[in-house]
Amino acid sequence: MASDAVKRFICLCRYLQDPCHVAKFQQLCGVRGTFTKKPSEGDARLSVNGACAGQCQEDCAAGGDKTQGLPGQRLRKSLNDRDIKQDGCSGDLNRPTTTTSNRTEGDIEMKGSKEIVTPLRRNSLTGDVGQEFIIENKLLFYLFTIGTELGNEMFFIVFFPFLMWNVDPYVSRCIIVVWAWVLLIGQSTKDLIRWTRPASPPVVKVEVYYNSEYSMPSTHAMTGTAMPFSLFMLTYSRWEYPFMFGLGVALSWCILVCVSRIYMGMHSVLEVITGFLYSVLILAVLQPLLDDIDEFYLSHSYAPLAILISHVGFSLVAFSLDTWSTSRGDTAQALATASGAALASRLNYQLGVLPDPSTEALPLAMPLIDGALLGRSIMRLLVGVAVLLAVRAIMKMVAIPVACRIFRVPSDDVRKARQNAHVEISYRYLVYGTVAYCCASLVPILFIYLGLS
Repeated sequence: MASDAVKRFICLCRYLQDPCHVAKFQQLCGVRGTFTKKPSEGDARLSVNGACAGQCQEDCAAGGDKTQGLPGQRLRKSLNDRDIKQDGCSGDLNRPTTTTSNRTEGDIEMKGSKEIVTPLRRNSLTGDVGQEFIIENKLLFYLFTIGTELGNEMFFIVFFPFLMWNVDPYVSRCIIVVWAWVLLIGQSTKDLIRWTRPASPPVVKVEVYYNSEYSMPSTHAMTGTAMPFSLFMLTYSRWEYPFMFGLGVALSWCILVCVSRIYMGMHSVLEVITGFLYSVLILAVLQPLLDDIDEFYLSHSYAPLAILISHVGFSLVAFSLDTWSTSRGDTAQALATASGAALASRLNYQLGVLPDPSTEALPLAMPLIDGALLGRSIMRLLVGVAVLLAVRAIMKMVAIPVACRIFRVPSDDVRKARQNAHVEISYRYLVYGTVAYCCASLVPILFIYLGLS
């Protein structure tokens, strides 16, 4: 009985991992690839970033009901020269199987009632420019682009400050802790399991920024689940608002992010579901501890030392799990942001900046949103984010040369230099640790002097 249940579970996982389901969903949403060259037999079996394996294209054409096993089983671990020779492949695994053009990322060209678009967010470290595709439903394209941006850097550089400056500093501190540790666990799990991205073709890579990373589980799905639901649980006990409103916002946020990863061709259905469930498990353990963690960060005498040792230590562990990929930098960036915010929040606590409301004042009533409140909030956000972007730009200019000089790494090739663990970790902590510190401490002090507090 137990053996049959396990077999059925494995069959279900294989079915949900099939890239044909991703391709079908993309076609349903009006995404069409521009694949023109049929891969050879060898090319169809292997690709570093999720090329078609076996009879994948034939299966999709036949309805996608066949299951060839999990990509984690077919393309398990890192692909090396020995694996390629055994499978009868030769030559460059990144050989393009599609047409190319000179248009830059995000460019759009009209073709009748359709639009030919280039993949979003090219990754400068990997040089992957992706392949053009056709968009037949612009509304869904923009909707899911917004959904996937809810898990990207520019959203967080606006979202965290907005919470801290305009809503509730306590909630912002806790959400940053949740985000950093969920991302650390998710990215580390990716590098241990080492499944490749969905096969292309048949999947269209609408986004290529994360294409060089492993894919199991989806960390976008993890953060897209943990953050809205953690935000809901934190704010509902501190603010007065309808329960169904908060739950509805959290569910909508979560669903939009999760579905957008399938639309973008970055994850299979199984990887998104696993990311969702994995995040729920982590949140169940982490959420009850947030009060104690926050109190320790703010008041304990050994907190600064513990923050630096734990965050930098886990960054080093993440870099040692596998060969280089952009996921290491993302993990270090999240931990650097969390450490910078925690250290700055401790300084705020000592100086009395951004004080938390007393427990007697809870729950807080929702303020009346009038022109004065809205204008002050917008001014804080515009001024503060402008300062953060300026700090980030300045630190990016100096971080790599400084790190390369310290660790004696040639700085003439920035892409290669950042593949050095010590350089990349130093870069992330210098840039994003400083940005987070300014966000939590220096910018609120600036607001006081500008009369915006």
